[in-house]
Amino acid sequence: MPGAIIDQHLENTINPVEYKALSTLITVFFFWGFVAASNDILIPVFKKEFDLTQAQSQLVSLAFYIAYTVGAILYQIISYLIKTDLVNRLGYKNSLVMGLVISAIGTLLFYPAANSGSFELMLSGLFVVGLGFSLQQTVANPLAIALGPSKSGSQRLTLAGGINNFGTTIGPLIVSFAIFGTASSSDSTMNIESVKIPYLILGVAFLLVAVLLKISRIPDRPQADVGSIHQDQNERGSALKYPQLLMGMIAIFLYVGVEVATASNLPDYMEKELGFEPSQIAPYISLYWASLMIGRWTGAIQAFSFQDQMARILKFVVPYLAFGVFILVNIIAGHDIGSFLIYAPVIIVLIISDILTKGNPARMLFLFSILAILALFIGMFAGGKLGVFALISVGLFCSTLWPCIFALAIKGLGKNTSQGSSFLIMMIMGGGILSWLQGLLADAITVNYSYIIGVLCFTYLAFYAIHVRKILRKQGIEIE
Repeated sequence: MPGAIIDQHLENTINPVEYKALSTLITVFFFWGFVAASNDILIPVFKKEFDLTQAQSQLVSLAFYIAYTVGAILYQIISYLIKTDLVNRLGYKNSLVMGLVISAIGTLLFYPAANSGSFELMLSGLFVVGLGFSLQQTVANPLAIALGPSKSGSQRLTLAGGINNFGTTIGPLIVSFAIFGTASSSDSTMNIESVKIPYLILGVAFLLVAVLLKISRIPDRPQADVGSIHQDQNERGSALKYPQLLMGMIAIFLYVGVEVATASNLPDYMEKELGFEPSQIAPYISLYWASLMIGRWTGAIQAFSFQDQMARILKFVVPYLAFGVFILVNIIAGHDIGSFLIYAPVIIVLIISDILTKGNPARMLFLFSILAILALFIGMFAGGKLGVFALISVGLFCSTLWPCIFALAIKGLGKNTSQGSSFLIMMIMGGGILSWLQGLLADAITVNYSYIIGVLCFTYLAFYAIHVRKILRKQGIEIE
């Protein structure tokens, strides 16, 4: 989709100040995706280099994602001690800048860690990077929803997620290239010291974006419109008094858990099912995260003011444009893309499902959860290439669930929105905990059947999609 068209339609949807602020804000979403997906390349590398079990290798995910919880807890403690919300005290812009600086410090730890070959120090670096991301996400997610009309808030968050998944698509390829020397080689020789280069560059990028954000027009205290006309009479003293948030916290924990665990255990699945070497896995991991980009670009169309006919056309064009981005970056990386072309028909399932949901977050959460369950069962029992592509397709059905859950969970919270956002960010720890638990289960039985954890997660998400509508309706909030 040409940038000029995006610019024109964004400006027609939100005012120019909000448009420029949103354009700057979504750069941080790219970094979250780049690092998160790159972890999936580090896992098989560290497993082989440090002679780890599958469960031990998942400490990479655990260290990174548990940092979100620690960061959110620190946020709540500091807010309590200063007797006011920390983000409200610092301002949204300053909070984003501080989060980027913290993450930049974390990337510096990769230098001594790589030189000394210390697994523990590398985990510490990932933990500090995640700590900075925790503060960034506490601010950026509700801010993306607030920068424009309430009815398209989840679609703006989906748009930002699409930028996030551009990072997840190229991250595994870049890190794989740094470690193995060539992205297309079947040689599994590793150079663990090479890990420090992309992360040091990433640290410099964090600092540059921090400067850009500081001088940007992002508002320090936006007037968030995330509730409803009934918000004032329903307002409560604490975010935790809202059942949609409490159930949403569990949903975020399980959603992030299944999204990360599906990808982080995929290398072990491929090594056992297809006999792949770690150096050959990167394009498949890239396709998993590109699947989230495909879905989010598709879901973001409704954030623009396209006419109905144009919107329907773009529903079919944009997902294949996103798939084309994946194909292009893999051609540049020197990979044989022939085996990935059979994935193109699977995207039709996403397109039809997206049209059926009509942008309703609860309906989308329910239908996509059911489709993800079907994909997991195919992956568990089919095995081989079919099983691999079935598990990769889980990324398609995960693609828009984060904005759906987030928008539903903070709906109607009013002045408690930033506090509620912090509680949701705290639950990102599910990405580390469930990946580790699935690794334990894979060691105990087989990696194929360990994906039953994902089935259970999506079952709860489908339940939440049904129940949250009833909760919001009782509060006078209609989401149809």
